Amino acid sequence: MGILEVKNVGKRFGGLQALSEVNLSVKENTVHAIIGPNGAGKSTLLNCLVGKLIPDTGSVMFDGNSVLGRSPHEINQLGISRVFQTPEIFGDLTVLENVSIACFAKRDGAYSLNAFGAVNKENDIREAAEHILDDVNMLEKSGMQASSLSRGDKRRLEMAMCLSQKPRLLLLDEPTAGMARADTNNTIDLLKTIRDRRNITMCIIEHDMHVVFSLAERITVLAQGTPLVEETPDNIKGHPKVREAYLGEAQV
Repeated sequence: MGILEVKNVGKRFGGLQALSEVNLSVKENTVHAIIGPNGAGKSTLLNCLVGKLIPDTGSVMFDGNSVLGRSPHEINQLGISRVFQTPEIFGDLTVLENVSIACFAKRDGAYSLNAFGAVNKENDIREAAEHILDDVNMLEKSGMQASSLSRGDKRRLEMAMCLSQKPRLLLLDEPTAGMARADTNNTIDLLKTIRDRRNITMCIIEHDMHVVFSLAERITVLAQGTPLVEETPDNIKGHPKVREAYLGEAQV
């Protein structure tokens, strides 16, 4: 049994069957990638995992608890955090203030700018935020305004905010989208560091195969809302069903 178990999940939007009989098992303390061509159902599946969508059929279990019918906040409290394609940060605040607010939300359940006054009065929260920033090599940028950061550093800041929630499962939706290769490689290194230091399970949706093969221990390939293959990276490379999904015809 994995820490995340998806069983026979289906989701339809009008006449479109976005997901059909999706099964997925993510083992604890591993990195599991979900790949597939555009329209394969990757984002729909991720939205079912974090409470933004409710599947029409099937079940989603995290550490023995169903996530279905729970709000995104409740799912976060179970130990699941999500990194979005576009980094979600408070641009008008400093790096340290962003992470402090996230730390405050974990303790008091108020993830908003309303926490700003409180976090400035809590030395323990500031110390926790500084410790997390040190973990992601951003402590020296703690006083910078978040909106002034590069895309790579904005992603690093969002990771720090997620870590403040002390997740057991981190869901990443194209974490290197729009990045230059240097920032992509830095993000790969950061995710490896997070995995090694904090033993966090990760599930990644990603189009960049360099990222996938650098990080993933298992890979699930979706096509037209249906899983084709779940294998190790070595067995995915050159797999005829994968080549057919991406290239449109089987390679022999």
